[in-house]
Amino acid sequence: MITIEHVSKNYDDGGHLAVDNLDLTIETGTTVALIGPSGCGKTTTMRMINRLETPTTGRILINGEDVAKVDQKKLRRSIGYVIQQVGLFPHMTIERNIATVPRLLGWEKKKTDARIDELLDLVGLDPAVMRRRFPHELSGGQRQRVGFARALAAAPRIMLMDEPFGAIDPITRVRLQDEFREILKKVSKTVVMVTHDLDEAIKMGDRIAIMRDGKLLQYDTPADILARPANDFVRDFLGQDRHIKRLSLIEVHTVMSPPSAAGCGTEIGGDESLHTALALILGSDLPGIDVVDGTGRRIGYLARDTVFAAQA
Repeated sequence: MITIEHVSKNYDDGGHLAVDNLDLTIETGTTVALIGPSGCGKTTTMRMINRLETPTTGRILINGEDVAKVDQKKLRRSIGYVIQQVGLFPHMTIERNIATVPRLLGWEKKKTDARIDELLDLVGLDPAVMRRRFPHELSGGQRQRVGFARALAAAPRIMLMDEPFGAIDPITRVRLQDEFREILKKVSKTVVMVTHDLDEAIKMGDRIAIMRDGKLLQYDTPADILARPANDFVRDFLGQDRHIKRLSLIEVHTVMSPPSAAGCGTEIGGDESLHTALALILGSDLPGIDVVDGTGRRIGYLARDTVFAAQA
């Protein structure tokens, strides 16, 4: 879907490169998290995809077409964009905010209205209640949901997300992350997301691109990056608990043993992560826990030693 070829961005005519000879291929339908220290070039990289920034050298292709040769307005209207502070127009109702791009594209009112209702329902907001409210009447989490809906309004193939959960309280952030993952299963978009939060990158990204000083240091799946850091900087960036972080990527049912005859009385769902299982086991100092399916039927047993072995 997106190919970045030998792209550099220099703001100082020969000085420090914000992005330095970057090569990156983003496959259709994947979510890629760009992460690294402040000033590493991740936001600049994302903004060059929809030409909010222009590469000094190199080129960016979308489905084989050079974005520099595409009409700028047409390009931006074909790409969803979600920012940290949401950026809703305060003087517009929620329905008019969501309809921004469809109106610019000349959609008929009937089609636009149907799309507004469809998207509000998709992001968990009641159209009958929300359509005519203004942004200041919504909570931060509700405004962020509307921001997602607006970005999806014209059915873009690509979504760019700049710290989309950064300005939300931790509890709401986790819930929105989970909800957005479920939304992506339904709508299948190619997503490029900038984040400062490693746990968020691990949770949301199909692949993670770790950058430093404008250069790409490692680009791989979260599991492979945590298991095999490319160099000392990446290893330090991931932290000493990177093996524990890997547990959040492994579901209990993939490593459980057959169920014990009697059961141990403490249960966990088979689709929960080993990270959650470890917290439960250590919190109650248990040798292991029973694994159940969605109906509560015991389907396996997870031993404490199995969880420890999975960290290796």
